[in-house]
Amino acid sequence: MRRLRIDQVKRFALAAQGFNDGRAEGRVDVRHFRKVLQDVGLIQLDSVNVFSRAHYMPFFSRIGPYDRDHLDEWLWSSGEVFEYWGHEASLIPTEDHHLWRWRMKPAVWDRVRKIREEHPGYMEAVLEQVEEYGPLQTSDLEDPGERSPGGMWNWSKGKVALEALFMEGKVTTAARPNFIRLYDLTERVIPDEHLDRPALEAEDAFAELLMRAAAHLGIGTANDLIDYFRLNRTKGGVQVARRILDQLVDDGKLVEREVEGWEKSAFVHPDATLPREARGTALLSPFDSLVWFRPRTERIWDFHYRIEIYVPEPQRVYGYYVLPFLLDGDLVARVDLRVGRRTGELQVKGAFGEPGIDQKRVARALSKELGLVAQWLGLENIQVSDNGDLAGRLDV
Repeated sequence: MRRLRIDQVKRFALAAQGFNDGRAEGRVDVRHFRKVLQDVGLIQLDSVNVFSRAHYMPFFSRIGPYDRDHLDEWLWSSGEVFEYWGHEASLIPTEDHHLWRWRMKPAVWDRVRKIREEHPGYMEAVLEQVEEYGPLQTSDLEDPGERSPGGMWNWSKGKVALEALFMEGKVTTAARPNFIRLYDLTERVIPDEHLDRPALEAEDAFAELLMRAAAHLGIGTANDLIDYFRLNRTKGGVQVARRILDQLVDDGKLVEREVEGWEKSAFVHPDATLPREARGTALLSPFDSLVWFRPRTERIWDFHYRIEIYVPEPQRVYGYYVLPFLLDGDLVARVDLRVGRRTGELQVKGAFGEPGIDQKRVARALSKELGLVAQWLGLENIQVSDNGDLAGRLDV
């Protein structure tokens, strides 16, 4: 096998993820949104909102400032996007709905079994209420139940029921005002042309999803490709996926390559683009598909990255909500960001450069990016805390 250099891998990855095209010039419209979703395949959702909702950032990182209300309108009103468990909760092209029906099996969680045992008929009653009154949220149910004390996953029985029906594909997200999921019958949200497409058997869906993962990554190890659509969350999924990958190579649909410094071989999509130079300058969400699989991020960029939301504050190294900074295709810094909504400020709680960077050059580029982010979010001021080796160099 021909051995690839890391700089080639980096260029494959950036091009596949849409960074080689540069940001949009002029007015941004739905064509730009479609292009981003086409490049990455799905957008991960997350509830943390100290800076920006996670799903807004991948669009900003690739196309620059845009109208978030315009994006929301397209996401929830166009019929082109639906929400399901792809890479965690994700926004997925509606035309791919048939690729995910193998995952839409009866929910067998402990909480669901308990509800069925202790409240016979409750699940069916919830579905009937969605049919009669939907779109609705948990609190709209006739008997939503009470949320248990404790963490964010201590759902009420109504929330558990709706999430189980969501997992099973019987209901889906109709809208997300203020990020609250409104549930409705799937047939009232997904256009018939997509619902009428025959579902794929699990192994056929795996093969298609692995090919798409290779296209969205450009190049990746087996683990990289399997993680992209979280095929490892299915019992026996890793073994099935590895067998299918071998078959895809035998069939000439993927090309196997060695990569310098990698212990395991990688798979290259035959249509992957290898630009002459690495491109891309942007702040990245912790949930951006370019960096969401941390072992891959470290292998390609030598960038050890962990989100520290769940780390006790005294043990955090960089901060609560830290975004990597991509400059000309390299991960060169990380910034802990928050939005002061009452004060209208972008708060830079910390700014840290990677070893060996040109700090003056990186600080200048990062200052420009922070100004662009603040403008996009409608924030008037940027406040920089004296934390991190780049903080004092920022000119914002």
